[in-house]
Amino acid sequence: MSNAKITVVGIGPGSSDDVTPAVMNAVKEADVVVGYKYYFQFIEPYLKEGAQCVDTGMKRERDRAQQAFSYARQGKNVVVISSGDAGIYGMTPLIWEMAKELETQGGSAEGQCAHITIESHPGISAFQKAASLLGAPIGHDFCLISLSDLMTPWAKIEKRIIAAAEADFVTAVYNPKSHGRYWQLYRLKELFLKVRSEDTPVGYVRQAGRPEQEMKLTTLAALDPEDIDMFTILIIGNSQSYAWNEKMITPRGYYREAPTAENIGQSIMMESFRTINSELRNPDIPISRKWPLLHAIHTTADFDMEQWLYTDEEAVPRLHQAMKDGLLNTIVTDVTMAASGIRKVACERYGISIKCYLHDERVAEMARQQNITRTQAGIRLAVEEHPNALFVFGNAPTALIELCDLMRKGKACPAGVIAAPVGFVHVCESKWMVKSFHNVPKLIIEGRKGGSNIAATLVNSILAWEDAEQLKPGRDV
Repeated sequence: MSNAKITVVGIGPGSSDDVTPAVMNAVKEADVVVGYKYYFQFIEPYLKEGAQCVDTGMKRERDRAQQAFSYARQGKNVVVISSGDAGIYGMTPLIWEMAKELETQGGSAEGQCAHITIESHPGISAFQKAASLLGAPIGHDFCLISLSDLMTPWAKIEKRIIAAAEADFVTAVYNPKSHGRYWQLYRLKELFLKVRSEDTPVGYVRQAGRPEQEMKLTTLAALDPEDIDMFTILIIGNSQSYAWNEKMITPRGYYREAPTAENIGQSIMMESFRTINSELRNPDIPISRKWPLLHAIHTTADFDMEQWLYTDEEAVPRLHQAMKDGLLNTIVTDVTMAASGIRKVACERYGISIKCYLHDERVAEMARQQNITRTQAGIRLAVEEHPNALFVFGNAPTALIELCDLMRKGKACPAGVIAAPVGFVHVCESKWMVKSFHNVPKLIIEGRKGGSNIAATLVNSILAWEDAEQLKPGRDV
């Protein structure tokens, strides 16, 4: 009994090159090897003369563990084999659980295992082998999920899938399919697509490390569950993963530029935008709408902006192109606070001047004589001098109503309108008015919400449109 020993080992995914020396030595010293018969072919060259191989059949893991303890109680040196790593969906947990159960039983000779030594040796797992073949997909935080619901209720598996997808983990998928388990991978894909980009790289390897090995690189949208079987490992990338040279890479960040005093503000803003993008309820919207939305949420920390921001189709790229072409060279704001939030460096790059007439000496007199608000008077003066400007409203609904009236009379033909007045009186009405002008590019914060800070950040999204595809805001911060 003193030599009684159970060693649980992972023999790797199937190639002799992937069997570790520690596992090889354990197999060489074994009196008895217990496992599924398919795996014996991978360790037969290392067995000592007279070693016994005990097959318990497929899906007979508990019987396998009982056999191991039965031989160990006879003083045998027993090795229990699992493919890959025995601790990952393998035999190691079951051996330890059975040891606890037998120890708890106590009393009878059959129930005792106190004199049995239990060890385990790690093996190269299937997901590690698959990852090495695909390139470098698990270079950052990752998780493993099995789709087998034999031991785990599907409801719990689904919660884990959602958590992994939302947390942006690189995700390796075990047991993706079998003869009776045909729909689960479809469901996983559906859940991932709710929060991940369609272009997310996905790699999968069938029979990793074995002569039948096949591998493929695709995207989350193009993933075909019918192309997968029970011998396949899938790896789904995170938001930073990318495909290059027929390989899949998830960067650690070593090649990311370290922030300097000059670009630290942009680095913080980029990280904020990545966070916002990952938390959007509906991330799969056109970038021409997403870009100003990210700016609006970044300014307010209010994800309800997904509901309140309205943009005409392609309004942001159209207005940006007008700036580049010199057709839009003036921005008029209703109040000075909106003007102060617009990035001056970006305006200088395109030769754009920012005007606010609120404190123009002519405004107070006009407002008094015509019995209108000062912001209304400011818009009247602005239209006289810059009828084709981009008009930006972050405070005064009366000023926006004034512009709409002048547009109706043909006295103003703005290049575009940013409508974000805030408040309770005439605010919603002013936005409904401007929305009716279909020939003018518009960005509108609907309802009562708005403010000068939001109006300014929407202008900044137009100025920075060239950085939208790379999600690199803030170079003019």
